[in-house]
Amino acid sequence: MKPRPKHKPHVNHERWLVSYADFVTLLFAFFVVLYSVAQVDRKKIAELAEAIQVAFGDTETSATARRLAALQIPPGTLPNKVALPAPRQSTEENRDLADLRKELESALAEEIARGEVSIRDSSEGLVISLREAGFFESGSADIKGNSQSAFGRIAAMLSGRGCQVRIEGHTDNVPIHNSQFSSNWQLSTSRATEVVRQLITHYQFAPESLSAAGYAEYHPIASNDTEAGRAKNRRVDVVILGRQRATDVGSLPGQAAAQH
Repeated sequence: MKPRPKHKPHVNHERWLVSYADFVTLLFAFFVVLYSVAQVDRKKIAELAEAIQVAFGDTETSATARRLAALQIPPGTLPNKVALPAPRQSTEENRDLADLRKELESALAEEIARGEVSIRDSSEGLVISLREAGFFESGSADIKGNSQSAFGRIAAMLSGRGCQVRIEGHTDNVPIHNSQFSSNWQLSTSRATEVVRQLITHYQFAPESLSAAGYAEYHPIASNDTEAGRAKNRRVDVVILGRQRATDVGSLPGQAAAQH
């Protein structure tokens, strides 16, 4: 008897269609997701632009917000660490600080002439520098008795204005090591906090309006290569931030502590 011929197994040459269909389905789903993400609620973008404009009161910032709205960038798609511009002080606030500077320069004319006090404008506000030569003994955080008159005039002119004030301690680059302080960090911070203490206990400043920072020798305003430069660097800065900087002060690193 003849053996039956073996049938060759049937090969399905169209199996690739299954994979192709799966790929097309995934591709379709991908484009649906992209389309969904691209659909922006323009009302929310307009509200965001308006909120930025109101918060900053700044034409450049407002223009940027309007461009974001025009580009239809959805909320939450920008990186988390994008730095927003710091709020600028209002024209009224700048005028107040300018008037305050004139009053301080008049009230402290003698101390300014002797080089014990200097006043300057900064990007943050008005800075009153109390030089060590006029207000502190070398290596000490205690305010001199004979400088209390000048200090009292400064406090009286700042009191009741509702300004946020940051007290910054600074030193030169000469290392210190005495029975009270082992580093310039400690000296600068102690001087700053002593000024804060005086403002609160003797002049009834609201504690929440004050902050203190110690910078040691790392924020000089003059060269430490000369004695005259080092004398300028040994100072406590009273930085008048203005009325609208309360939230900024709370976020400062090293508030009421040494700045490492």
